[in-house]
Amino acid sequence: MNVVYLLLGANLGDPLKQLSDARAEIAERIGTIQQESAIYESEAWGVEDQPTFLNQVLMVHSTLSVQKVLQTSQQIERVLGRIRAQRWGSRVIDIDILYYNQEVIHETDLAVPHPYIQERNFTLIPLCEIAPDWEHPIFKKTNQQLLNASKDPLNVKLASHESLSHNQPGDHQK
Repeated sequence: MNVVYLLLGANLGDPLKQLSDARAEIAERIGTIQQESAIYESEAWGVEDQPTFLNQVLMVHSTLSVQKVLQTSQQIERVLGRIRAQRWGSRVIDIDILYYNQEVIHETDLAVPHPYIQERNFTLIPLCEIAPDWEHPIFKKTNQQLLNASKDPLNVKLASHESLSHNQPGDHQK
């Protein structure tokens, strides 16, 4: 059984519903969700002039190869309405592979561990909630150590009931 950590993110449409739909698709098509973090609200990273994101990290047990996890994740994104237009831009749903076991993978279409884990608090904070002691196979530091050393200045907080209920279509909170 493979241990896969996935990051879900959404900031267009109804992000809370899209995260829920993505979890259902992942459970049906990729594997059993063993753990899931709370949902976090975060400022956009990379391209900052866009709506606030909702993010969540899942730990999944899967029998799929890493390439099949990637292909299936991309199929789920398409089914849920993802259109790849701008790198780091707004999106209906994003599913990133953070870790696949303790493997280090460098392929044309895939890098695992995700190359920006250590730079993104919106990834590290939910990741530390469910796997603080998981060791990054390249840096040989735990997720908690990576978070403690992070220089990311962007705000990441637990999504409040108010932000979850008000983050609806057309709402562009920042």
